[in-house]
Amino acid sequence: MRTSFAPTTAVAERATVVSKAVARAGSLLGLSNAALARTIGVSEATASRLRAGQYRLDPSSKPYELALLLVRLFRSLDAVMGGDEAAVRSWMTTGNRALRGVPRETVQTAAGLVAAVDYVDAARARL
Repeated sequence: MRTSFAPTTAVAERATVVSKAVARAGSLLGLSNAALARTIGVSEATASRLRAGQYRLDPSSKPYELALLLVRLFRSLDAVMGGDEAAVRSWMTTGNRALRGVPRETVQTAAGLVAAVDYVDAARARL
């Protein structure tokens, strides 16, 4: 008998995939553990465990939702920049008038992360 709080295999697999994806996206975007932690709303220690593969985000949590947004930001930026990791990192560290700041700092709030995703998605749509 399965209890209602036990995760199904599919949910557990999704949590593992998203956890790995956000750790990789954070690295490719040049986010430190502290910046990644602030961006997805976890402690710095949790971000470190996440990157080490020792922590999996809970699919019913706000950090999981924010992680999905950060992965989306990376995927859109990667597409706009043609897969050029140096260009992606440069974009993250260069002031952006539309975002009213440096994206690496802006994305560390939920509102800033949403604004960055919207901005890059709009640029991607123009391609």
